[in-house]
Amino acid sequence: MKRVVLFLATNLAVMLVLSLVTSLLGVNKFLTANGLNLGMLLVFAAVIGFGGSLISLMMSKMMAKWSTGARVIESPSNSTEVWLVDTVGRLAQRAGLPMPEVAIYDGEPNAFATGASKNSSLVAVSTGLLQSMTREEAEAVLAHEMAHIANGDMVTLTLIQGVVNTFVVFLSRVIGYAVDSFLRKGEENTGPGIGYMVTSIICEIVFGVLASVIVAYFSRQREFRADAGAAQLMGSATPMQNALRRLGGLHTEPLPQSMAASGIAGGSSWMALFSTHPPLEERIAALNSSR
Repeated sequence: MKRVVLFLATNLAVMLVLSLVTSLLGVNKFLTANGLNLGMLLVFAAVIGFGGSLISLMMSKMMAKWSTGARVIESPSNSTEVWLVDTVGRLAQRAGLPMPEVAIYDGEPNAFATGASKNSSLVAVSTGLLQSMTREEAEAVLAHEMAHIANGDMVTLTLIQGVVNTFVVFLSRVIGYAVDSFLRKGEENTGPGIGYMVTSIICEIVFGVLASVIVAYFSRQREFRADAGAAQLMGSATPMQNALRRLGGLHTEPLPQSMAASGIAGGSSWMALFSTHPPLEERIAALNSSR
């Protein structure tokens, strides 16, 4: 319930902010008496498309902590937390990265990295993962998350999401206007009718689905790169392969939807095209071929 409330509240706040920005810029008036102002519509689409993605990126650490209940380890209170902080610090040094915040949360085996930049990142691991894996396997998972940070994956995926969102908003309204104009051919021009609204909504849903396929594809590619990065940080692909095999035999709990692409264990998808993570077997095989 907490996750649902946070998700709805966050999205409502983002939409209110973006509505205010487009209103202040005047780009929400792209429908004029003379037709569709494509330049203004493009700016409107870019504000909506990139704005939502960038705000989500800026809020990613805070939302991750709230939604998972992750507790940042300020001062280690036991041997596990000492090991966790020391291991992340050692991996960060190898990767040439500043020390990220290190957090732990109660839950089934999983881990994630998030943050708006390499200088403001968070690595979190579940108690379930620490209890289910050997230290070497857990270290490989942490190396995988550090590789995500080193590769700038959070920012990259945000930019990709922003681009596809922009096209979704832009094209859906262009097609909506074209369909509405065709249906009202010969009528007095009194502004867009119901055809514009209905067509725009339908197109936004359809294009949104297609956009999610594109974003999911790039998300799967970054998982392969992070696996390879983990192997490089560990000095061998074997620990990462063993960690992936271990994950295959465990019950993993999907992260909140807004963070699904961030975890080491992605929730399975009813269609491979929409999955944010490749099958574990393909990831293990890719590590074999990279040796």
